[in-house]
Amino acid sequence: MNNSVTNTARLLGAGLRALLVLTLVTGVVYPLVVTGIAQGLFHDKANGSEITAHGRIVGSSLIGQSYNLPPKKGQQTPEPDLKWFQGRPQNGLGANSVNTRYQLILSGATNLSADSKVLLKQVQDAKAAVVKDNSVPGYTVRPSDVPADAVTSSGSGLDPDISPAYADLQVHRIAARNGLSVAQVEKLVKDHTAGRTLGFIGEPRVNVLELNTALKDLVAEK
Repeated sequence: MNNSVTNTARLLGAGLRALLVLTLVTGVVYPLVVTGIAQGLFHDKANGSEITAHGRIVGSSLIGQSYNLPPKKGQQTPEPDLKWFQGRPQNGLGANSVNTRYQLILSGATNLSADSKVLLKQVQDAKAAVVKDNSVPGYTVRPSDVPADAVTSSGSGLDPDISPAYADLQVHRIAARNGLSVAQVEKLVKDHTAGRTLGFIGEPRVNVLELNTALKDLVAEK
């Protein structure tokens, strides 16, 4: 009987010591080491790829933002503020009490099929809006000029980037709305166009938040 109690106590003691050691190693030491390496070598990415302007964090380069006018009384869908570059449609999972444009608690695609009448209507409406919003005196946008990313949302519904073609399409509107020359805005887009990752992965892209942050600085210099 004494041997049985002694063996049980010994096994319990060994189990507790193993639990404490493993808790210390996997719950304290390992996370601290990984966090230290991440902060030391990948500080920007480890902290959410934050974008800072004038000493203030204005967002993440990984998540898109909306650039809308304050909604009018009774208005459910705010109008875009056309002095800023606009991102892709962010339909995502649709709009409901917890899932609105660029404020998604859940992210995802619309899951609408290619022959969906709902999707077709969304694309047609988006194309008409892009043509109307970006046609300014002396520059008319044709429906055939509108790139695909201007009228479709991404798989996550939170895409922070647009194609250079969509950014270029907005140049004349941005110049007219902000009192800038077309050449100034074209240079701004060119300076903020990133190429393919490693030269062959993905497509050239323009981060809308970074572009609008630079636009704000350019307008302030006038």
